[in-house]
Amino acid sequence: MTTSILLQVGVKVFLRNEEGKYLLLKRSPVRYPGIKNGWDIPGGRILPGTSLVENIKREVFEETQLPVLDEPRLIGAQDIIRLPEKHIVRLTFCATTSGTPALDVEHLEYKWMSLGDMKNHKELDEFTREILENDFSKIM
Repeated sequence: MTTSILLQVGVKVFLRNEEGKYLLLKRSPVRYPGIKNGWDIPGGRILPGTSLVENIKREVFEETQLPVLDEPRLIGAQDIIRLPEKHIVRLTFCATTSGTPALDVEHLEYKWMSLGDMKNHKELDEFTREILENDFSKIM
């Protein structure tokens, strides 16, 4: 029996600034209807045929106009299964940046936060929270 599913790969990044704080973005409810917890780290789906690092840099720049200053380091992989026919693999990285974000239409606001404050943020994306709870020491 052959079953066809939609498989997507996404990249996310804990982006640290010079002060040691990490960037959180608030998703637009217009752009992301139905999202329960709207605060998340930068990132998105990869473009097939391009490297993971290229995709991280592209997504960060599209969403924030910020540069990724070093080689992103992989810290986690998660399965996100949306219905039996859709599967997303989310790869989470850690990297550094500098500057002030200029947000795109996908996001309403941003915050720079410590990892501890981020972990206690009530509206944090569930998959970002999972990485914080399981792989906290890898992020630093």
